[in-house]
Amino acid sequence: MIEIPTTDALRRIRRVALGDFVHRSALKFPGRTAVVDGDLRLSYAELDARSSRFAHYLLDTIGSGCQVGMLCLNSADMVVAYNGIHKSGNVWVPVNVRLDADTIAYVLRHAEVSAVVVDEAFMAMPELAAVLRELAVPLILSMAAGAAPHGAIAFAQAWAGRSAALPDAVIGSDQPALIMYTSGTTGRPKGVVHSHASVAAALMGNMVGMQITQQDVFSGVLPLFHCAQHCLVATAHAAGATVVLLRGFVPDEVRASILRENYTIFTGLPMMYGALLMEPTFRAPSVRLAMYAMAPIPKPLIAQIAGRMTPEVMLATGQTEMYPGTMTFRPGDWPDLDANYWGTSLPHNETAVMDDDGNLLGEGQPGEIVHRGANAMLGYFKDPEATTAAQRFGWHHTGDLGMWGPQGQMMFLDRKKDMIKTGGENVASVKVEAVILAHPAVAGVGVIGLPHPRWIEAVCAFVVKKPGADLDEEALLAHCRAQLGGFEVPKLVRFIDALPATSTGKVQKHMLRKQFEAVAQEAWGQDGA
Repeated sequence: MIEIPTTDALRRIRRVALGDFVHRSALKFPGRTAVVDGDLRLSYAELDARSSRFAHYLLDTIGSGCQVGMLCLNSADMVVAYNGIHKSGNVWVPVNVRLDADTIAYVLRHAEVSAVVVDEAFMAMPELAAVLRELAVPLILSMAAGAAPHGAIAFAQAWAGRSAALPDAVIGSDQPALIMYTSGTTGRPKGVVHSHASVAAALMGNMVGMQITQQDVFSGVLPLFHCAQHCLVATAHAAGATVVLLRGFVPDEVRASILRENYTIFTGLPMMYGALLMEPTFRAPSVRLAMYAMAPIPKPLIAQIAGRMTPEVMLATGQTEMYPGTMTFRPGDWPDLDANYWGTSLPHNETAVMDDDGNLLGEGQPGEIVHRGANAMLGYFKDPEATTAAQRFGWHHTGDLGMWGPQGQMMFLDRKKDMIKTGGENVASVKVEAVILAHPAVAGVGVIGLPHPRWIEAVCAFVVKKPGADLDEEALLAHCRAQLGGFEVPKLVRFIDALPATSTGKVQKHMLRKQFEAVAQEAWGQDGA
């Protein structure tokens, strides 16, 4: 056996640290634009210098190895700040700013933050300002227009005048780099802990799987406090590419930005593509890769994207627990497969289908989708029981059901908790949703099972129509009967104005259940009629 002693020098030479990627890109491409934020254009040299200066501020203020909370919308300040947190050896804790104040307070306290970077605008919200004051930790105001109030410091003031050299912080590859909290669609959010190495593995796999180079220009429309957009921005910066940040999705602004900045890679939710292409004259010839996530896209919309943006359309999947991406699927390469296919694994992780006893299953056998690879989380923060449950049998358990289809392509069946059991049959809600979404008058749908006196659960569809669309319940049911088995056809259809959703577009089905359970019971009566 070869034995080589691990020395401090060897640890430094071999370390994997997220802040090093921006630093190395700055050495290679100092003048290239790293971040576009409105009129601000930060070069790699500027991003590297500012983030190193902020890292020195943190080291002087709180030291290393602490959690630093962040309440920010997409901005250059946000990118500078989280890179500075990584460079200082501290742990980044981004928080979903769309959560209520009580949940934000829970996350910040649970994470035991020692400082918080917060957009100045959020300090004007009384409930949120009260939460931050009660934490009694240093507050750094990003996107600050003027002098910071007492007890806080403006972000630019924090890093101004400090050294632009990469800090000499001791950072282990497997030490925590971030704690990202799950969306909390049921119960309190869980803190997912990732190391520098696990996130770095995802970045390297993304670069290979998506063939990313320094010539690429990425969209930054999705929120950076979620793993999907963060991993894409971090991947772009590891490659030396440009990222164009936007505060949110406004179709006219996004279309203008794509054309002005010549995006080569656009990533959005399915509804975003639908909204962009509602403008009949819109074309995006510079885009070489159109990625989507969170939900399937019906074939007619795929065809529009291919015709007016790029034929390279790709679904990318992942989880906060398995830093994205994990799998990719190119629908144009598989025209005979439906919209619920997830494809194959990216090179940094492996995927399997497993039964409840830990046995791996073959083609056509449904079970839970599991992963293993270097992009797996370390675990859930302060929750060893949940960590053990998620990592049983030596694989990460996703809670998603799937099975292998033709030529090694993964087919997603449903979330375990969303599989509908009706009259002794299992109905995948996503299958019913895909059929309903294919109707030209439908903009969005959520399908759930609600208690039924005869069938145990009944398939129920809550549908959002496209503006001005003429669609009634009977017409939609006729559409479903033509493509679904009788037990799969919804027993209840309700047209609603909007679906409850998380900030990343995931339909909050627990909210639909809570809102409509009584309505459903009234609709079919106690005897199931």
